[in-house]
Amino acid sequence: MADNDWKSRLGVVYSTNPDFQYTEAAAPEPQTLAPAKQRLIVRIDRRQRAGKQVTLVEGFVGTQEDLAALAKTLKTKCGVGGTAKDGEITIQGDLRDKVTALLVSMGYNAKRGN
Repeated sequence: MADNDWKSRLGVVYSTNPDFQYTEAAAPEPQTLAPAKQRLIVRIDRRQRAGKQVTLVEGFVGTQEDLAALAKTLKTKCGVGGTAKDGEITIQGDLRDKVTALLVSMGYNAKRGN
C-alpha cells in the first residue's frame, strides 16, 4: 500500500523505464538544541476540542524521540494525559503555570502565553 502513494507524486513526470523506482527526498530531522537555547511557549487551546481545555507547548526544535521524552516527563509530573507530535506537546487540562514552572526548572527558556 505504501508503494502506491500517488498523492506524494502528483508533480512527477511518467517514466518509461520499467526498473524506475520513485524515491522521495526525506528532509533531515533537526538536531535537538540545548534546553537553554529552546524558546518554548506554553499556551491554552480550546479550538476543535468540544470546549475542553488543553495546554500546548510550542516551539520545540529537535528530534521526535527527544520531544516524546519531554512530553512523557511533563505528563508524568502533571499526572495527566497528552500527546507529542509535529513539534508540539499537548497536555490535557489548563496547566499553564505548572508546565511553565516545570520547564524552567528543567533549564528550558519557557514563557507563558495567553
